[in-house]
Amino acid sequence: MKILKGLLVSLVLSLSFPLLAEDAPSNLVTGYISDDLFIYMHSGAGNNYRILGSINSGTEVKVTGNNENNYSEIIDEKNRNVWVESKYVSPKPGLRFVIAELNERLANTTSNTDSMSEELTAANNTIDKLSKEKSLLNNEISELNKTLISTRSQLKDQDTNIKKEWFFNGAIVLIIGLVLGLIIPRLTARRKGSMDNWK
Repeated sequence: MKILKGLLVSLVLSLSFPLLAEDAPSNLVTGYISDDLFIYMHSGAGNNYRILGSINSGTEVKVTGNNENNYSEIIDEKNRNVWVESKYVSPKPGLRFVIAELNERLANTTSNTDSMSEELTAANNTIDKLSKEKSLLNNEISELNKTLISTRSQLKDQDTNIKKEWFFNGAIVLIIGLVLGLIIPRLTARRKGSMDNWK
C-alpha cells in the first residue's frame, strides 16, 4: 500500500514539476528530490549499478546536467556524485521546503499580529485615559461656568446695591440740604428780629 501511494504521489509530482531537460547546461543547478518517498542512489546511470545509499524526499541537491537512460547525475549533501532516476529530480523545492517557508511566514505574521495587538491595547489604554481626563476637564469647566455665573450675579447685585446706596445717600443729602435751607433762613430772621428789639 505504501509503495502504491509512493508511486501515485511520485506520478502526480512528476506531472506537477517539469523534468530536467536532457540538454541541460553542464554547470551545477539546484534541484530537489520529489516528496513523499526516498530513492536509491546509484554509482552509474541505471539500476544495474551499485546502490550507494538512499536520499530522502525534499533533499536539496546539485544537478550536474548529465543525463543517461532516464537517470540524472547529482551531487548529494555529502558532496558525492551519484545517479538517481530523472523523474524524481525537480527544479522546484518540495513540500517540505514550502511548508517550512509557510511556517516561517506564519510565525512572522503571528509575531506581527501579537505586536500589533500590544500596540492596539496600548492605544486603547491611552484613549481610555484621555477620555477620563476629558471627562474630568469637562466637569471642571462646568464647575467654573457655575462659579462664573454666580460671580456675575453677585457683581450685578453688588452694582445694584451700590446704586441704591448712592441714591439713598443723595436723597439724605438732599433732605438735609432742604431742611437746612428752610431752617437757617428762619433762624437768621429771628436773630434779626431780636436784635431789632434790643435797639
